[in-house]
Amino acid sequence: MVDQAERLRQLFKNQNQTQAQTQTQIRSARVVVITSGKGGVGKTNLSVNLSIALLKLGSRVVLVDADLGMANVDMMMGIVPRYHLGQVLTGEKRIDDVITQGPLGLKIIAGGSGDYQMANLNAQSLEYCLEQLNDLEKNSDIMLIDTGAGISQNVLKFVLAAGEVIVVTTPEPTALTDAYGIIKVVASTKPSLPIWVVVNMTRDHHEGKQVMDRLSTVSKRFLGIDLLNIGSIPWDPDVPKAVREQQPFVISHPRSAAAQNVFQIARNLMDRTTSRETSGGFFERLLRGKFR
Repeated sequence: MVDQAERLRQLFKNQNQTQAQTQTQIRSARVVVITSGKGGVGKTNLSVNLSIALLKLGSRVVLVDADLGMANVDMMMGIVPRYHLGQVLTGEKRIDDVITQGPLGLKIIAGGSGDYQMANLNAQSLEYCLEQLNDLEKNSDIMLIDTGAGISQNVLKFVLAAGEVIVVTTPEPTALTDAYGIIKVVASTKPSLPIWVVVNMTRDHHEGKQVMDRLSTVSKRFLGIDLLNIGSIPWDPDVPKAVREQQPFVISHPRSAAAQNVFQIARNLMDRTTSRETSGGFFERLLRGKFR
């Protein structure tokens, strides 16, 4: 009788462990794609520094450089990765092999800079790449994906499969026009997708608010969507200095105005409650092409 009771207790324990393992396996990370309408607005710099800020605030973070063909996340941190995403595409390496440890233990998947194959993925190569990346999503809290600029097919595939998107712009008219362009494409294809906006290189907080208000008003009037203001970043001489030093400015200049604002953006992102996707993870949605 005692043995039978013990067996029942063990069976119950094993069932609970199996359920817990299953829940862990189906858990998906919060996936945030960072993009921009044009280059030169500080998108990759934000991706790198926001990743580290989130890490320092307690999140398990993976940063994926999906600026296919023109990747430079690793350069921003002075890292020389042994392998990159292109070698996953060719079958030379598995995704676990190409994970690089960045500052503070940040997990990085480097892209392939100057790689024509990466910039012009066919459907089969992209599918294989995404299948490999899918496993990472289940073992992190937040995945930040740094895409290329503009509205190419590769960029839009990542943007439209995301749980959230951060569009980076500056106060310059051309940057704002291009930012509105990508917002328009997203709104017409997946109107339910939350779109955050970061206004970078502002003169002050007032200019950042003005730019955001103008962009929000136009988007509401003509696209019928509400943009989410996650914050702005002032122009800061410590930022180009950190870029030359190949150091994230949230580490090398933690008291700078830019660093303080990036930490506030990280807090704003973490404070927002998000509903988990019930139709599979980010990369599964990419593979199925299920964007709505």
